[in-house]
Parts: sequence; C-alpha cells; structure tokens
Amino acid sequence: MSHPQSTFRQTIFHGKSMLSVRRNTISKKAIRTQLEQLRSTGRYECFNLQWHTIYADKSMWPVPFHLFWDSDIAKWIEGACYFLQHEYDEELDKAIQELVEMIRGAQQEDGYLNVHYTVVEPGKRWTNLRDMHELYNAGHLIEGALAHRQYYNNDRLLGPILKYVGYIRKTFGPGNGQLHGYPGHPEIEPALLRLHAATGSRDSYDLAKYFIEERGNPKGQDGKHYYDWEMERRGETFWQRSDAYSESRAYWACQAHEPILEQQTIEGHAVRALYLYVGAADMVYQSKQAGKSISDEWTKALLRLWDNMVDRKMYLTGGVGAIKQWEGFGIDYFLPQGTDEGGCYGETCAGIAVMMLAERLLHLDLDARFADVMELCLYNNVMTAMSLDGTAFTYVNQLASSEADKSVRYDWFWCACCPPNLARLFGSLGGYLWDYGAGGSPDEAFINVHLYTTAKLTFDIDGEPVSLDQQSNWPWEGTINFQLTAPSSLQTTLRLRLPEWCDGQYTLTPTPDPSQVAVSKGYLTLAAAYASANPSFTLEIRNFAPRYVAPHPYTNQRTLALARGPVVYCAEDADNPWEANHFKDVVVRADSPVIEEKRVHEPTGEEYVALRTTCWTRRASGWMRGPGADVRKCEEVLGEPREIVLVPYYFRANRGGKGHMRVGLLRG
Repeated sequence: MSHPQSTFRQTIFHGKSMLSVRRNTISKKAIRTQLEQLRSTGRYECFNLQWHTIYADKSMWPVPFHLFWDSDIAKWIEGACYFLQHEYDEELDKAIQELVEMIRGAQQEDGYLNVHYTVVEPGKRWTNLRDMHELYNAGHLIEGALAHRQYYNNDRLLGPILKYVGYIRKTFGPGNGQLHGYPGHPEIEPALLRLHAATGSRDSYDLAKYFIEERGNPKGQDGKHYYDWEMERRGETFWQRSDAYSESRAYWACQAHEPILEQQTIEGHAVRALYLYVGAADMVYQSKQAGKSISDEWTKALLRLWDNMVDRKMYLTGGVGAIKQWEGFGIDYFLPQGTDEGGCYGETCAGIAVMMLAERLLHLDLDARFADVMELCLYNNVMTAMSLDGTAFTYVNQLASSEADKSVRYDWFWCACCPPNLARLFGSLGGYLWDYGAGGSPDEAFINVHLYTTAKLTFDIDGEPVSLDQQSNWPWEGTINFQLTAPSSLQTTLRLRLPEWCDGQYTLTPTPDPSQVAVSKGYLTLAAAYASANPSFTLEIRNFAPRYVAPHPYTNQRTLALARGPVVYCAEDADNPWEANHFKDVVVRADSPVIEEKRVHEPTGEEYVALRTTCWTRRASGWMRGPGADVRKCEEVLGEPREIVLVPYYFRANRGGKGHMRVGLLRG
C-alpha cells in the first residue's frame, strides 16, 4: 500500500540538495537535541509509570501539561526509526530499544496503554474523549510501532500495540454496550488505516471507518451527541469549557459539529481537522483499492473542504490557522499576518498535516494543485520551523513579528508536538517525492514525480528492478536531469509536475514527438515510447524570476510579498538595520525591479538567493487623537526610496537581530 511512511525506503537522497541538507541536520543534530529534551523534562521515563512532580500541576484545565508525553515518545521513536533505515546510529538504537521495553512494561493486563490514566487518574479511562487525547496518543503509538517493526523486523513494540488496538476495538463501536464515541483530536484514524495496510487487520480498518463515519452524529449515544453525553456523565455543565472553546458546545473546534459529509467549510483546530481528513482520504483510497463500495460523496466532501482551506484560509507561506485560541481556522479570508493585527498561528504540525493530506489526495486525483500546495508548505511553513543548526524550533509561524511576538525560535515547548513531527516528516520525505507502481497490464509501470530534488527511486515490478534518478539544484534552479533504468520489456509512463508558477514554461530535451507528450492537470505525461527511446532526458522548468504575490482582496491585506520559485521571502532587521517597527510602515511597488544575489550563510555553509528591491517608509500625518480624522487634514506621506533586502522565509531568525520580520509589505 502506497504510504510515504513505507515507500520512503525506496528513495535515496544523494548529492547535496536543500532537502538532503535538512535531512542530514535532523539526523545528526535535531533528533539528538530532541532526545536530550525528552530526558531532561521527564518524558523519557514516563512509561516507567512513576510519579512525576508535573503530574500534580493542575493549573491548566482540562488538559494537564503532561498529557501528550505518550505521543512525544512515540513520534520520536517513529522519526528515529526512519533515519536508522538509511544510516545506523548506536545512540538512537539504544534509546529506541530502551523506550520500547518501558512501553511494554507499562501495558495493563487488558491491553490498555496510557500514562495519565494509569498513573494520575486510574479508573477514569475514556471519560473525556473530547479533551484528553487518549485516542490521539494511541494513534501515535501505532505509527511508532509500525516504524519500529519496519526497521527492526520484530514485534517487540507492534505486539503490545496490536493488543491495545484490540482492546479499543472492543470498547468503541455501534454495538450495544460499546461507546459510540470518537477522538476529540483525530490521529488514530490515519494510524489505524496504515496499520490495516501493513498487517491486513480488518479490526483496524473497521475501527477507523467507524470513528470517521460516526463523528458529528447528533444522536450518537443514548439519543445525544456523544460529547454532550460524556460531559453529563462527568457532572459538568455547559458553562464549563476550556479556553479552546469560544462558546458552549463549540464542537466545530474539533470537527464534531456535524458529520463530515455535511461539512461545507473547514473549521476549528487546524491539526485536528487535517488529520481527520487525511484519515478520510485514506479510507476512500483503501476502499477503492480493495474494491469495496464507498460513496463518491466522500471524495466530494474532501475536495470541497480542501478548496475552502486553500482558497480562503491559507497564508502565502502555506500556513493555516489564523486563531490562537483554538489553534485553527477563522472565518473565510481572515488572514492577519501577526498578533497585533488580530492573529496568525500557522502551526508547524498543521503545515505538515497539509502535506499529508495533499499526498493522500494525489492518490484520488492526480492534480498538480495538491502537489503545488505540498511543495509550498514544505519550503516555507514547514522548513522555517527549525533553525539551520537543528537546535531550535517553532510552534507558531506568523508572517509578521510584533513586540508581543518577535520572530524567534525556542529550544522546546511544554506541548512538544512539532519538533518530533518534523523528524517524522523529513525521515519519510522520500515517500512524498513520487508515487509509482505497476500499470494496467503486467508489462506496464508508472512513476509520478511530485517534488524535485536530487534523489534516486528504486522499486521492483514482478521481480525486475526499475529506477529513476533525478538531479537538480531545486528550488534555486529549474534544470532537472533524469535517468530511467528499466527492463526493455516494461512500458514505463512518467508524469512530471509543472508548478503553477511556471505558467507552462518548460523545455524537454531531447525534444519529444507531439504524440509522446501531453499535459493534464499540471502534469507533463511522457509516453512509454519517449522514456524507452530517451532513458536520459532533461526537464527545464522556467519562470524562476522573482515575482510579486498578493493575498485575496477580501483579506483586506493590502500587501505585496516576493516569491521565487516555490520559496516565499520576508524582510528581517538583520539585513535592514534601519527598521524599528517590524516593517509595518514599509511600502513596496509591484513595478519595482528586483535584483537577485547569491549568498552563503557562513556558519552552516547554507547557500541561498537573497532579493533586493526598492521600498519607502510610510508616515501618517494628521492622525492625532480620536477614532478618525478629516481626510482633508490628514495624509500618508512616503519617505525617500531606499533599498530593502529580503531572504527566504525559512531562513528567518537564524542570524541574530531584534526579531523584526514581515512577509507581506504594504502595497504602494
């Protein structure tokens, strides 16, 4: 089954590329930095089920500070196992094996496996699915166990997890005596579907399908919405709610306000929504692959929600989530750039989840609009989440700094979901580059290339090896050299993504016969005859010149940003020391020429392209006091033109400075 967390093993990153550099940084530094944090904060030994002082801290309700520790460990195991696939590391190996034994020892006799409800509140299992993340933690344990078995080829971790899944399956479902609930924070759904794909477990598929289909049922348990039912059993009243809920019964915050098929817009907590829809997309894909009947309404709903997110609720960087309170989506077109403008969250995990959903949707519909967004997130919202040296991270990725929230990174977080999620993503990144497999007949194969870099894919068709090697300096240059190696008897069709920003400008060398090439939904399809006659060929994607981009007018963001290829740029005070107000008054014009400058970041050797253009600083004259001013007596005055330097958004907060940064500058 084609999941990137499995297929990445068929890809080798070779040579130097931006993606290989990031992977190496995570492998050599970030994964160890995270391990040190797990140890120093008490997480590492949490499955020993000993009391930790933080368990007594009840200053945050209803979610305590330690609630996600299970998943922090599971995600770290998963990411570490992915990197071990390509390079052995004794320290990582030893830590993984030690953690696995602690997890095994923490499992209860009936299969239950959760730190909080074993140590802190025994006897209260499954009493608060809405808030307490039991099933979320279970989902990450499943994914960690799958990665562990994939590398170690044993069931030391998967065995206990299968027992836990069996226990959960008996607990939840439509039957009498079962709970008709579902997780407040989705994650177990895609995890169960991956488990089904890896093991053939029917229970896993059925449980995932139940969680997805039951969600939002207004009369699910004893004629009541499940979250109402469990709240009453806890003895709570409707006015008791966490800060994440703006009003009582705000179940849209966790996508349980109505069944998925009825949802018209993407709402609530961004990561929850996206993990849920990843699971739904995989349910559709696996059902179709197995020949199972599934309504087309599922695909329609997923595309509807995707379009709402991308067209009306996504930042220029690919980030999603404007509202801090529930870490998620606001109303359509509400996309302020920073805290002092009304919001902007852009959580790292949400960007990763966008990539995950895009990858799943590409299996349902090979349309470059999904891969374009996947790449936009990767090089901007996701890549900015780690310092170049791999020692500091971001949780929130705003497009503009302020005195309240400067552009900085942090060593760690009490809710530390993002750093190990980066390791999971980059460890399995090879699986996102391309999709491949057998064609419609025994002598056919296909390879769909979604992302460009320097890497080699190798897989078998009926025992015969097939490989495709790509070499490029992406994302700085658009020349990609390909080498296909396949049996002469195999007809291999290649599909290569043409990014929307290239405006269809490309060159293929050798030049194909018109009958051998076609473009459909943003993919350049090369017929098997072309690939057979030209196993070595070059695709040159053009239009890399810097371009000005602007958010939708309905956002009321009268701004311009600069982009080059898939990379979005920002201004920092490190390059523009004259700035003292977070670039709030800086004006640029779309007709101003832009100069490119190749640079090297000396501490790391990182190569990048900086941009230079002209700007002006706005000065408001005539606005003194009161809610408004007579327009005959006030004006906005622009100062003298000056040069402004912009760097890639992912590059921010790596070179000191005062933490002033902005992506979208005022449009002149």
